[in-house]
Amino acid sequence: MLRIKKASNFFAKLPGQFYLFLAIVIFGASNSITRRLTEIGSQNLIMGSNPVSFCNVLFVGNLCALLLMILIYHKQWNLRSLKQLNWKDWRSLLAVAILSGMLAPALTFEALARTMVTNVVLIGRIEPPLFLALSVWLLGEKVNNWKIAGAIVSFTGVIITVLLQALWEDMMKPEVFLSLGFGEMLAAAGAVALAVSTIFSKLRIEHIPLGIFMVFRTALGTVLFFCIALYVYGNNHFMDVFSPLLWQWMLVYGAVIVAAGQSSWFTGLKKTTASVASLASSFTPIVAIVAAYFILGEAPTLAQYIGGSIIIGGIIISQIGVWRQNSAAPAATKSHSDKEMETRIGFKGL
Repeated sequence: MLRIKKASNFFAKLPGQFYLFLAIVIFGASNSITRRLTEIGSQNLIMGSNPVSFCNVLFVGNLCALLLMILIYHKQWNLRSLKQLNWKDWRSLLAVAILSGMLAPALTFEALARTMVTNVVLIGRIEPPLFLALSVWLLGEKVNNWKIAGAIVSFTGVIITVLLQALWEDMMKPEVFLSLGFGEMLAAAGAVALAVSTIFSKLRIEHIPLGIFMVFRTALGTVLFFCIALYVYGNNHFMDVFSPLLWQWMLVYGAVIVAAGQSSWFTGLKKTTASVASLASSFTPIVAIVAAYFILGEAPTLAQYIGGSIIIGGIIISQIGVWRQNSAAPAATKSHSDKEMETRIGFKGL
C-alpha cells in the first residue's frame, strides 16, 4: 500500500505538460500501430481471412473503449442529468455520434488500408483550417491574422503534398492527369467529418456532461458501424471477431491507446491551459510521421517532405496566433470545452 501511495503521489506531482506530450506520443503512434496489427493478422490467417482486419480492430477497439468509458463516467448517467436533455440535444448528439463516432473513424481506417500512414496524417491536417473557417462562418468566432495565415499555409501544404504525389505518379501514366488516390480522398473525407463534428459540439452540446457525450457517441458509433459493415460486406464480415489473436492484441491496444492515452490527455487538460494543449496537439503530425518510419519503415517521399514542411510552418504560424489571442483575451474567454479539446487533436486511433 505504501508503494502504491508513493507512486500515486509521484504521478500527481508531474506537470500537466508531461501528460499532454505523453498523450500526443501515444495518439501520434496509434495509426502506425493499427497498421502494424493488421500486418500481424495477415501473417496469421484463419480460413484465408485476416482476424485483425481494420474493421475488426475498429469494432473491437470501440467495444473496449466503451467498456472503459462506462467504468469512468457511469456516475454521469443518472436520471437527473438525462432529464435535463431535450430532443434537440439528443438530435445533436446523434449527429455528432454519426460524424465522429462512426464516419470519421471508418473513413480513416479505410484510408489506412489504402495509402501510406504519412499521407493519412498530412492530409488529415485539413481539419484544423476547415474547423477555423467553419468557426468564423457559423459561430462568428473572432480570429487574428496569424491564425488565418497559419490555416492558409497549412491547407496549402496539404494541397501541395497531394498534387506533387499525383503529378509524380502520373508521370508514369501520361494518359491520366493528376489522379487522386482513393485512400487520400477517404483521409480528407474523414478530416471533414471530424471538423463538422467539432462545430456541432461547440454549437449544440457544450452544456452536455462529457461522460454522456463520450459514452453515447462511442456506443451509437459502434452499433452503426457494425450494421453498415454487415450491409456493405455481408453477414460473414465479422466472423473472426472472437479470434483470440484479435482480442489479445486489442486488450493491449485498448490499455495503451484508449486508457493511457485518454487518461493522460484529460489529466493534462485539467492541469494546463487550452493554449498549452493546443501547442502540444500541434506536434501530433510530427510524432505520427516519425512513428510511421520506426514502426512501419515508411520513409517520407519528397512530396511529403515538401508538403509536410509547409504544413509544419503553418502550424507554427497558427500557434503564434493562438498565443497572441490568448494573451490579449480576458481570462473568462480563454477556456475551451472538454468536448472541443477532446477532438482538437484529430483522430486518435479509436
